[in-house]
Amino acid sequence: MVDVSQHELVPEHTVLDEETLNGVLADYDIDRTELPKIKYKDPALPDNAEIGDVVEIVRDSRTTDEAVVYRLVIE
Repeated sequence: MVDVSQHELVPEHTVLDEETLNGVLADYDIDRTELPKIKYKDPALPDNAEIGDVVEIVRDSRTTDEAVVYRLVIE
C-alpha cells in the first residue's frame, strides 16, 4: 500500500497543539468551527490527527513562497 502522505506533491500537514491553535484563532478572530474542514479519512492527514483537531497545511506558493492554511478535522 502506498503512503500518500509521504508523496512529494502532498503539502506538509501538522496537527496544531492547543496553545498554537488558540493564537491562530485569536489572530483571525474566529472560532474553531468556522475553519474550513478536512475529512478524518483524508489520506494526507498525519496518523495522530483526530476528529476535532486543527491541521496546519503548508503549501508552496508562486507568489509568497509558502501559503499556510488551517483545516478542522471532521468525521
